[in-house]
Amino acid sequence: MRRGLISRSPVELPDAVLEGRLDRLRAAMRVAQLDALAVYTINTRPAGVSWLTGFVPYWSEALLVVPGDGAPFLVAALSFRVKSWIERTSRIGEILHDPRIGLKAAQQIASVNRSAVLGVVDFDGLPTGIADDLREGGRDLVLRDASALFASLRGKADPAEIALAGKSAGMAHQALVHAQGDTLNAMIAAVEHKARLYGAEEIYIAAAPDLSRSSRLVRIEGEHALGETYALRATVAYKGTWVRLARTFCPAGLAQRATARLAEAVAHLPSDRGFAGFASWLVEGCRIAQPLEALMGTRLCAANPPLPGALVSVQGALALDGGTVLVGAPALLGGPGEPASLLIDPLYE
Repeated sequence: MRRGLISRSPVELPDAVLEGRLDRLRAAMRVAQLDALAVYTINTRPAGVSWLTGFVPYWSEALLVVPGDGAPFLVAALSFRVKSWIERTSRIGEILHDPRIGLKAAQQIASVNRSAVLGVVDFDGLPTGIADDLREGGRDLVLRDASALFASLRGKADPAEIALAGKSAGMAHQALVHAQGDTLNAMIAAVEHKARLYGAEEIYIAAAPDLSRSSRLVRIEGEHALGETYALRATVAYKGTWVRLARTFCPAGLAQRATARLAEAVAHLPSDRGFAGFASWLVEGCRIAQPLEALMGTRLCAANPPLPGALVSVQGALALDGGTVLVGAPALLGGPGEPASLLIDPLYE
């Protein structure tokens, strides 16, 4: 469950931005001959619906339907008592409440066009019960997978999303500056406290307590002894935009060298050739609904290279001076033929 404050800011995410995204989506739907499009959302897969409406679910599931004509409507499994909260925090034409969100959504679509062609985003990831309810609620509806269509639009960041990612990264940066205390848990608590004060909707802290033993970043339970070098990674969400930032506690010279290597590697994205020499590395970003989907990296069997103009979070492990340094920051890919660059300098004073 999310614990931070979710609110709507027409300044940071104007109506015109959301309407522009919907216009581009409807244009693509017309080319694909889709009468409507459905996007599933839950707290672990919020990024598709939040991109179109600003809606970020706390815990329950919902289905957003975008008709070819007319305003989008949301069918939420949440009770009616949260209707006013959804209206305050998002831009949606109508909000319907039903525990069987697939059934209700299909019935609404079929009431306008009984044999409508419905594109379903991330069809393979849709819960089976909801897919069955879509078929039951609209027996003559034609269901098609619209994942590639949606990813071609969602995978490229617009100026509003870039600005939100910059603010998320700034929160993570300032919070990690306050990683102070006598124990690892005290440091983590200080980081989380500061991020909440800065306005983060959510923050998750992972740690590698002793880089001489392991470079794996994990959620911490209980107390862990700290090695001479250790690392923290902050994953921060703000207005539905997620980034990761990693800091290694080590001599400043090592951190500077690692950051320079990361910037050089990022400049080659979406090619992986810049990561030669990294012990491990990972590129994450949003294609459809997961805010930080693994796209490329040493542990992935198949890569999904990000599109030109995509926002990503990049992290890597480097062997320097006989030790391991972890470094990570969000980055923005350039247009065709343009280099990618880090969105924020991960170095700390």
